[in-house]
Amino acid sequence: MTTPAHPIRVAVIAATGYGGIELLRWLTAHPAVEIVAVSSESSAGQPLTAVYPHLAGLEMALLPAAEARFHGEPQVVFFATPNGTAMQLAPAVLARGGKVIDLSADFRLKDPAVYAAYYGRAHGATDWLARAVYGLPELDREALRGAALVANPGCYPTAALLALAPLLRAGLIAPRGIIIDSKSGVSGAGRTALQTPYLYAEANEDVSAYTVGAHRHQPEIEQQLTAAGGEEAVITFTPHLIPMTRGIFTTAYGPLTRACATDEVLAIYRDAYAGSPFVTVLDATTLPHTKWCAGSNRAFVTARVDARAGRVVALAAIDNLGKGMSGQAVQNMNLLCGLDEATGLERPAVYP
Repeated sequence: MTTPAHPIRVAVIAATGYGGIELLRWLTAHPAVEIVAVSSESSAGQPLTAVYPHLAGLEMALLPAAEARFHGEPQVVFFATPNGTAMQLAPAVLARGGKVIDLSADFRLKDPAVYAAYYGRAHGATDWLARAVYGLPELDREALRGAALVANPGCYPTAALLALAPLLRAGLIAPRGIIIDSKSGVSGAGRTALQTPYLYAEANEDVSAYTVGAHRHQPEIEQQLTAAGGEEAVITFTPHLIPMTRGIFTTAYGPLTRACATDEVLAIYRDAYAGSPFVTVLDATTLPHTKWCAGSNRAFVTARVDARAGRVVALAAIDNLGKGMSGQAVQNMNLLCGLDEATGLERPAVYP
């Protein structure tokens, strides 16, 4: 794969939310990209740098989304919009031959009835659901090459799937009875959703579970685990809010289908992620930390066999705004545009 002779023209819709601003952080340093349009409904007409002074040098006016999606004839349009927006605005982009990477949930679920049940609205672009490619490169890289519409995964599903999918594909764990315990930093709520539970005085020195048994990412995880294992997956998923800005730590418990040792599980991971530049499989003496991922597109994965309980304990750490959202969106753009998937993403974490 080579860098194109001409930059890839991109537009970022909803550029002032956490997902959008993280996209701009990656895209401004991408060697094969030209940002031609940025949008914000709440700040339309203002310079981008008036909202985010740290982007000095990116002197662009914020446009309404309906205009920005075509402004400058972008070849790739990123929708970092709330759920329900991309299904309205993306089909016209696709009809004109543009490529779309949707960071919302609008094209992740294949069954529109499930979407309606979990997101509280009827799906407005059902003809595109079957054509959308689920954008977790490590699990289905070839399907992304040349795709037109990418459904960027949710942050919780990214960590859970990286931890569990290889074990299901190998038949090592049963698809029913999986328990997933995940913890996220407060930025996972999104910038406009930072209400009382996420304010510093409320979130600091506190850990809390939320949406137990009914989180919107549960059917997404089950759908993709079912695809990985070939049998219907049924999970128990409990998310938690913890007092940090960014990061996800997932601990998943999978029922073993046969006796095995930790070394065999780690060998399955190494085989599954050979050639995946952003997944680090840790050894049998090292456990992941979210700080190792902060500001990066990297995931750390490992597992331990609990022979007494007959389970695999699988662990994964990612940055929810990086590999769990915007970094992964850029990785997907690289693949669908014929670039090396690591282009513009090879940065270490911010530490400490």
